[in-house]
Amino acid sequence: MTIQEFLNGSYTAYHTTANVVELLKSNGFVELTHDGKAKKWNLVRGGKYFVTRNGSSVIAFVVGKNNVFNVCESHTDSPSFKVKGARLVESEGVKRLNTEKYGGGLLYSYLDRPLKIAGRVVVETQNGVQSKVVTSDYNVVIPSLAIHHNPTANDSLLLNPQLDTLPMLAQNECELYATLTDGKVLDADLYVVPDEKAFISGVNGEFLSSPRLDNLTSVYTSIQAILTAKPNNIAVVSCLDNEEIGSGTRQGSPNFINQVLDAIAEGLNMSYAENLAARENGMVLSVDNGHAIHPAHPEKSDPLNRVHLNGGVVIKHHTNYATDGLTSAAFKRLLDMACVKYQDYYNRSDLRCGTTLGLATANRTGMKTCDIGIAQLAMHSACETCGVNDIETMQKALGAFVCANINGTDNITIKM
Repeated sequence: MTIQEFLNGSYTAYHTTANVVELLKSNGFVELTHDGKAKKWNLVRGGKYFVTRNGSSVIAFVVGKNNVFNVCESHTDSPSFKVKGARLVESEGVKRLNTEKYGGGLLYSYLDRPLKIAGRVVVETQNGVQSKVVTSDYNVVIPSLAIHHNPTANDSLLLNPQLDTLPMLAQNECELYATLTDGKVLDADLYVVPDEKAFISGVNGEFLSSPRLDNLTSVYTSIQAILTAKPNNIAVVSCLDNEEIGSGTRQGSPNFINQVLDAIAEGLNMSYAENLAARENGMVLSVDNGHAIHPAHPEKSDPLNRVHLNGGVVIKHHTNYATDGLTSAAFKRLLDMACVKYQDYYNRSDLRCGTTLGLATANRTGMKTCDIGIAQLAMHSACETCGVNDIETMQKALGAFVCANINGTDNITIKM
């Protein structure tokens, strides 16, 4: 599965997780389950495993010989519009979906472009309820207001999410759930998402543009890094939902990572002290895209630390990130050994900075953490842009990390 195929087919966190599970299974990873019973995982050295939660998060791991955790984390969700139930808004002969913002999307970018309805429906069965991943076989659109009726639109555009961003579904009577499945739907988690396909641009094919680059490029490169890895330590790749809305859910919280690390330790018969040591000696990479310098607005970036497309892995520094001098230095040392180029990102001091899973994961697991990512433009737009070469560069960096022999607390040894 190429990066473009992965982007095109991963409309929501549910689709992304299903695609990741397909990749893992086809590469020999064994699925583990929590069946509600107090049953220990039976793990073996060299084994390849994965576990899912809620159908929207997945954690995969390969058990190396050393009791040390090398963890990569990313998130499966992206900004979009969440559908508020099945009832439709009657608007002058047009039936519109009732939606709300999911995450901090760049709202105007969703206007006048093809959109899909995607996510999961929960249907009634003889034995209870069952989740089903769905994608509409039709497009919807959010029409903008014509320039004749909004003559100041090019000077300032203010969109009201309850009025201006509701997609048109139909002119005739329509039952939303019936357009997605034949089953009896009791409830659903549905989103309106961009349907444009990933494409290469630039005279030399330098740029990749697509919906959901943030953060599916991180999910893809992380999973690709572990598929064929033969690590010395215990390599863990975590892809969690709901980062865009604060990571407060059971499937989006770093608690999921923490619980899986505990289950791995138990499955390998580690003592409590050995579990703590596996964390203290290990390291987490929080992989989430960062801002490249914008060619039209370089003043929005830090005046001294400039990050460019195709400039290599971005190491992200800010009080909102978990990176510190120790974790940055250790990761840079590893990248130098692997001959992978990198660049440092610092936020302009008078602008707000985004957040990632990094700080929450460091707090919950007690592990050293470094925030990194791929440089991109138009973050949270319906169509974002990054450098083509940076995909391969990140995959090489993460491949080196999951296989590296990292060990130590304040003095860290790194071997490949």
